[in-house]
Amino acid sequence: MKYLIYTLLLFSTVLTAQQDSIKALDINLSNYSYPYEVSTLTIQAQNQNLSFAYMDVKPDNYNGKNVMLLHGKNFNGAYWETTINALAKKGYRVIVPDQIGFGKSTKPEHFHYTFQQLALNTKNLLDTLNINKTVVLGHSMGGMLATRFALMYPETTQQLVLLNPIGLEDWKLKVPYKPIEWWYANELKKDYESIKAYQKKNYYDNTWKPEYDAWVNLLAGWTLSEDYERISWNAALTYDMIFTQPVVYEFKQIESPTLLIIGTRDRTALGKPLVSEDVRATMGLYDQLGKETRDKIPNATLVELEDLGHLPHIEDFERFITPLLNYLERQ
Repeated sequence: MKYLIYTLLLFSTVLTAQQDSIKALDINLSNYSYPYEVSTLTIQAQNQNLSFAYMDVKPDNYNGKNVMLLHGKNFNGAYWETTINALAKKGYRVIVPDQIGFGKSTKPEHFHYTFQQLALNTKNLLDTLNINKTVVLGHSMGGMLATRFALMYPETTQQLVLLNPIGLEDWKLKVPYKPIEWWYANELKKDYESIKAYQKKNYYDNTWKPEYDAWVNLLAGWTLSEDYERISWNAALTYDMIFTQPVVYEFKQIESPTLLIIGTRDRTALGKPLVSEDVRATMGLYDQLGKETRDKIPNATLVELEDLGHLPHIEDFERFITPLLNYLERQ
């Protein structure tokens, strides 16, 4: 019993020290450094001017090809650092936007989030940069956006790459709808401990490495912001977008050559806490969803990464980047 009490006290002390070391981050991450210079584009959307942040990395050995990286729901462009480095080393120009509502971009007080609107914003960025062809790579929520972008702009999408995308199934068929206020209330409850617990369980199969701390600290830093209510509101709006706007029914219409890179241990699915254990067991089965999605997309290649979860490019970068570069170089 004494040993158990000592262990609990030690864990509590370590956790408190970790929480105390978290730096409060402002709403647009002006006090958080990205790996490359960040530029902004002012876009007009829904009767307001919005600041659209992005990185545009142009290598000295530019090979004439471009790759655009689209981030996931709980992330921003910064988590692509090692991917940017590897692509730029090979001569690719790399464009990395923070979508409206994320990262260093504007968090509007009011905004109707649709994947079409985000795709349009992203196309406007490419037009501003005079880029008419690019590989489009999306991870997680970014995979849903990349799919919508490829459907809307097939002439621009040279190849489509989907890295553990969400939206490979329609959760509305199994999960009861919850209003935006419900998602908002959940966001307001988040803190360092809950964010780390979620990522450890859902991203890394209950293992942890020190390099994962950066992505907990980023979200936890926002919970200390004086504008956290607005950050949370935007997060809630984007959850509703993800839930109500499936792309799964349109995979057969994708024209671009497509690479699926799937960590097969992934079990990510929206709304799991809202269903029974039996239903939950049928959701987010990426070892099956990857194959099913490959068969739906006309010109698709599937690379399965066994024993990796939702974040292959963070969990085991070499296993992710090797098939990506091989695919790009063959095209």
